[in-house]
Amino acid sequence: MPNRGPYRIIFMGTPEFAVPSLKALLAHGEEVVAVVCQPDKPRGRGRKLSPPPVKEVALAAGIPVFQPTKIRTEAFHEELRAFHPDLFVVAAYGRILPGGLLNLPPLGTINVHGSLLPKYRGAAPIQWAILNGDAETGITIMQMDEGMDTGDILLTGALPITAQDTAGSLALKMAALGGRLLIEALGRLKAGALPPRKQEESLATLSPPLCKHQSEIDWQQPAAAISCQIRGLDPWPMAHTTLDGKWLRLFAPEVIVEPVREAPGTLCRADKNGLVLATGTNYLRVSEVQLEGGKRMGVDAFLRGRPLAAGLRFPT
Repeated sequence: MPNRGPYRIIFMGTPEFAVPSLKALLAHGEEVVAVVCQPDKPRGRGRKLSPPPVKEVALAAGIPVFQPTKIRTEAFHEELRAFHPDLFVVAAYGRILPGGLLNLPPLGTINVHGSLLPKYRGAAPIQWAILNGDAETGITIMQMDEGMDTGDILLTGALPITAQDTAGSLALKMAALGGRLLIEALGRLKAGALPPRKQEESLATLSPPLCKHQSEIDWQQPAAAISCQIRGLDPWPMAHTTLDGKWLRLFAPEVIVEPVREAPGTLCRADKNGLVLATGTNYLRVSEVQLEGGKRMGVDAFLRGRPLAAGLRFPT
């Protein structure tokens, strides 16, 4: 008979994306017996060690927290086995789990993944969905195996990508969706109504980690592609052009569909409504900027301290 009571769960997750999933488990009465997350990291100018968001939630709830530097040791496996978990739940933990760990609990390990698998397997699915101009993305609840996001699909939920979405704003919406789908999946699992589905390998794509070299804007590209670059790299590593030898990061883009008369990279207008720039196809307006070493701000505030004249040419 299916187990309809609360599961004994060990939750593995680290960043803000994982927090809604952990909170959903707690709010719906599942028995989260332990949490595993990445070690504390130095942050800010003082480089003070700061706990990951998941650790803060776990400690506030009185849940034991493990932050191993090595996860392939038998000693660590024994520590987790001592909790007698029914199931591991993973959401953006940040490490590849070995088979001995994945299969430790009787029900195995399920993962909250930030794409509609098999599309965007890997580390940065949310960012790549925006970078590639996709109209929608979603969450996949999957049964983990030893491959890179290759396990069976258990449940999916789609989410539209708007023209205003950044990687940061979309991640917040997807994290919330992930928490809801996780609870739905556990309910179906308890009812014996969560059949696994194999991924279609021919449709698989990858989402490798982002690199800083992706951040430089090529104004020869169409405005739509540059908009996706700006939004997909916000909040990191942030798209930039160059102004007087310094990086000028650009945010809040809007495509203006008009035939371009100026050379790509030309500043056509600079006023309180934003910077309007010529691209390879159409114009692009940006409403927020950040000069290297300065703060992010609206273009109106930026221009009061540093006026820019129409005709300025940004490098391509």
